Amino acid sequence: MRTSLSAALSAVLLVLLAVLVPLSALSAWVDLELDDTDRYLAAVSPLASDDDVRNTVAARVTDEAMKNIDVGPLQDTVEQFLHETALSFTTTEAFQRAWDGANRKAQQAVTASLHGDDGQAVTIDLAPVIEEVKKQLVDSRVPFADRIPVRKTTITVLSADRADDLRNSFQWLRYWSVWPTVGTAVLLVLVLGLTLVRAGPRAALTATAVAGAGLALGAALLWMAVAAGRDRVLGQVPATDRDGAAAVYDALTASLRTTVWAVLIAGAVMVVGGLVGRVLVGRVAAVRGG
Repeated sequence: MRTSLSAALSAVLLVLLAVLVPLSALSAWVDLELDDTDRYLAAVSPLASDDDVRNTVAARVTDEAMKNIDVGPLQDTVEQFLHETALSFTTTEAFQRAWDGANRKAQQAVTASLHGDDGQAVTIDLAPVIEEVKKQLVDSRVPFADRIPVRKTTITVLSADRADDLRNSFQWLRYWSVWPTVGTAVLLVLVLGLTLVRAGPRAALTATAVAGAGLALGAALLWMAVAAGRDRVLGQVPATDRDGAAAVYDALTASLRTTVWAVLIAGAVMVVGGLVGRVLVGRVAAVRGG
């Protein structure tokens, strides 16, 4: 009877931790990173030097510029020149400032779209980038540079349909905040502490191994959730924006992937430590009994 009860409690502990780990990580991520402007910018600001982002921005700026330029047989030459100029601009400090400013507004759009009542597409407006490129070309007296229109030109990061799909989930995660993380820590301390006091070190080591397995399983579920979210978000992004949007998604979820590895390693250590410790304690007890 006692063995059956222990097995049932171990199964409950395993399931609880497997559920709490991804819930804790995602709710803390929404509350501490996605909703925090400074942390959001810290995650995406380095993307100003990412090749996928730079190529996406240069292509969109060039396409928008060429809509107002018609030079006949020189069209391809002018287009290539503008693309190279735009790509070169993405290596400057001016682009870094423009990128940060555009993403500050994008973070506000993320918050409004995922936590509001009506989902809207989340985009990064490249108008400040186009304005800077145009200014540089005009100052350099490049032909036709004054024809480049400075208007809203966007990279889609999250479509309106996906925002509608994800809104309820994000609102719940925001509501839970960091409390699932606190609950997970309290659960581990209580279970391991009470087991040690009431059942002895061997039972506590078994509980440690079970808890480690639950953490590892939760880490695996979190990894699958991040991967599935990536596919869902990028599935509705226009093909021209997909590389840039993927870079933004990966940057924003980098902390989640780090959490996956940290929890997975901690779980593996607990499993190995618990099992090895139980064997050693059993041998010591056997020696003393002999």
